[in-house]
Amino acid sequence: MSAKPFAIPIKILPDDIDFMGHVNNSRYLNWVQDVVLQHWQKLAPAEEVASKAWVAIKHEITYRRPAFLDDDVIAETVLEKIAGARSVYNTVIKRGEEVLAEVQSMWCCLDSETLRPARISRDVAERFFGLPRKQTPHLPE
Repeated sequence: MSAKPFAIPIKILPDDIDFMGHVNNSRYLNWVQDVVLQHWQKLAPAEEVASKAWVAIKHEITYRRPAFLDDDVIAETVLEKIAGARSVYNTVIKRGEEVLAEVQSMWCCLDSETLRPARISRDVAERFFGLPRKQTPHLPE
């Protein structure tokens, strides 16, 4: 698990509210995208931010409770792993300590010029995102 979780406040707007009087489920995806991209922009080195772009591959959302217009909501994300050009994030949308939704998402890193998949270096994963250093197996003596 990442040693550096990242959170942002969520501003709920009147347009976010659906016919049932709570935040429409589709807005949660926007919030996940916002927190994941801001996490990358805040922690990654400037040259990495400038040379990389991200696209979502998959989102799996478990909705727990509805959110309403005047709620104070935060999105907190944790980068769980990086494998080549793919990254897995776990995001929790909360109102205080109450979990509103849990989201596991997979993202693909792209070279911003070629738009081809681009690996995230182990050094960046370890130094800037706190992912654990890969252990090398010890050979018997």
